[in-house]
Amino acid sequence: MAEILMFPGADKELDLDTLTRDELLSALLAVRDEIDLLDLQEPEDMASEEYEIWGEQHEDLEDLADMLQEKLDDWDAE
Repeated sequence: MAEILMFPGADKELDLDTLTRDELLSALLAVRDEIDLLDLQEPEDMASEEYEIWGEQHEDLEDLADMLQEKLDDWDAE
């Protein structure tokens, strides 16, 4: 089953199973850049709703980076 995802900077959904290795790598680097930018915006108050929203976004991006890395690992194992 194909994994269809929407990731930051994309104007359409991406089917991870149809991406080339270079496209996967490019997407991974873009997601890592988004994580770095989000890290700069971390709210100070860890008990705030703003921090909770930030944390969810951060976790979603990390999950996406993990999925992209797994696809790259699969590609390299072939």
